[in-house]
Amino acid sequence: RHTEMAPLPSYDEVLVCTPDTDEEEVELLVRRALSRGSQDQKVYCLLGADKLVYKVSKQLESHFLRLVQSSSIPNYRFIIFCNAKAHNSYVITAFDAYKVTFPCCCKTEIQTYLKMHLKVPSGTAPVAQAFEERYQQNVKFIFSEQAGMGK
Repeated sequence: RHTEMAPLPSYDEVLVCTPDTDEEEVELLVRRALSRGSQDQKVYCLLGADKLVYKVSKQLESHFLRLVQSSSIPNYRFIIFCNAKAHNSYVITAFDAYKVTFPCCCKTEIQTYLKMHLKVPSGTAPVAQAFEERYQQNVKFIFSEQAGMGK
């Protein structure tokens, strides 16, 4: 549902996929999305799922179908983002039946929404202030070869 007050997804709701993303990471996100207790308004997202290698893509499909069939959760919130031009992606083919088209938002609406949700609140901790820039945004993507190294 489109609303300006809806929060952005949190760190545990998003997996940014690369060719190095493994089956375990994908399975964990699918389990979060389709397990009991996932109905707390969270929206689980796989970003760039077209970049997954074939083996991991097959496992994603397998885990998803198994959990959907065994789950009693009718209204799960699980979104898979893919590049529409990635025609050789197994994920796009496997999940074609679930494809939906989102209403188009204009660039200004998206920018306004992001500026509202990405501002550093006044009086915040010094860590958030370390990322302050021109727009006072406190969201940065940090990638590391070693997971969990103090991020």
